[in-house]
Amino acid sequence: MSLIIAEIGTSHEGSIQKAKELIDAAADSGADCIKFQWVYADEILHPDTGFVKLPTGNIPLYERFRQLECTPEFYKECIEYAHKKNCKFCCSPFGLKSLEQLLKLKPDFVKIASPELNHFPLLQALAEFRKNQAENGQKQVPVIISSGVSKLSDIENALEILGTDGIQLLHCITSYPAPEEEYNLSLIKNLHNIFGIETGVSDHSLSPILVPCLSIICGGTIIEKHITLSKETSGLDDPVALEPEQFALMVHVVHQTEATMRHYGSQTGYERTIDQLSEQFGKEKIMAVLGDGIKKLAPAEKENYGRTNRSLHYTKNLEAGAKIKAEDIAVLRTEKILTPGISPEFEKIIIGKTLARNVKSGSGVRLEDFLV
Repeated sequence: MSLIIAEIGTSHEGSIQKAKELIDAAADSGADCIKFQWVYADEILHPDTGFVKLPTGNIPLYERFRQLECTPEFYKECIEYAHKKNCKFCCSPFGLKSLEQLLKLKPDFVKIASPELNHFPLLQALAEFRKNQAENGQKQVPVIISSGVSKLSDIENALEILGTDGIQLLHCITSYPAPEEEYNLSLIKNLHNIFGIETGVSDHSLSPILVPCLSIICGGTIIEKHITLSKETSGLDDPVALEPEQFALMVHVVHQTEATMRHYGSQTGYERTIDQLSEQFGKEKIMAVLGDGIKKLAPAEKENYGRTNRSLHYTKNLEAGAKIKAEDIAVLRTEKILTPGISPEFEKIIIGKTLARNVKSGSGVRLEDFLV
């Protein structure tokens, strides 16, 4: 049976009551695991990153994330309530502080979201924690990583740090909503064969049926999908999330697809599922969703490569001649209007380097900023 993850994310909007209502909805809809996001705005983006459109108007994206910050006690109550509902608890940290606090709660899974696939300090800290667990005879915390807006080399680099023991991988398109025709679900089997780890899908498309069911016949063993109490509420991901009835439908048809695969065998089950879905969606669309199985950036996410994932940014205005200190730079998402910087892998290299020119807070760090 596949692991079905209900992604609550930040749809609770900081309310523990709403968080519990979402956990209830996810559990009642058949989710096996419930996922949250541990947000500290400073770990994600710079205050000048730009604006986000909400029903109430445009507000700075940084301020929106500040509104979604919660205490460790909030997440502790959520994990206890999820377990009470017989669901596993998963959470995405976005920096070293949130990772440290999350690990203290002993989650069932740690999730590395797609934009953090190249957050090397985060990955290294998690790998060190898991290494210490193994050396002390403890079970390593399982890790799920998403691979939206990434190239094959990005996945390879992350797994080189984390290893593959106890690691699961989600194919993903970082676009909201993600076009089903661009999902290229045949890649699931290929990623599994390349890396030798369980692979599934993080689905940001709108249909509760199409991508989830096709992911199963492509060998997927995990499905992650956003859930919301209502698409009309103001959560950042609510417009692309499933309401409880839709989520329950997804769980039902996924289990039906699994039963078909078990009963008829992989090849015949594959063909029967395609035939059934073709009656509803059309054969041409089904084949488009399956794709060619080659790992590449989807058209919907190409322009975001380097912007939604991490790069180095200045945290203050600095003048030419200044020597870079650790607190002068941060591993952040570029997002809306700022300029992307160099890869986080250069973080330690540029500390101590001397600036050749003035730089502005928020701008991306460039190699040409420094004296040779």
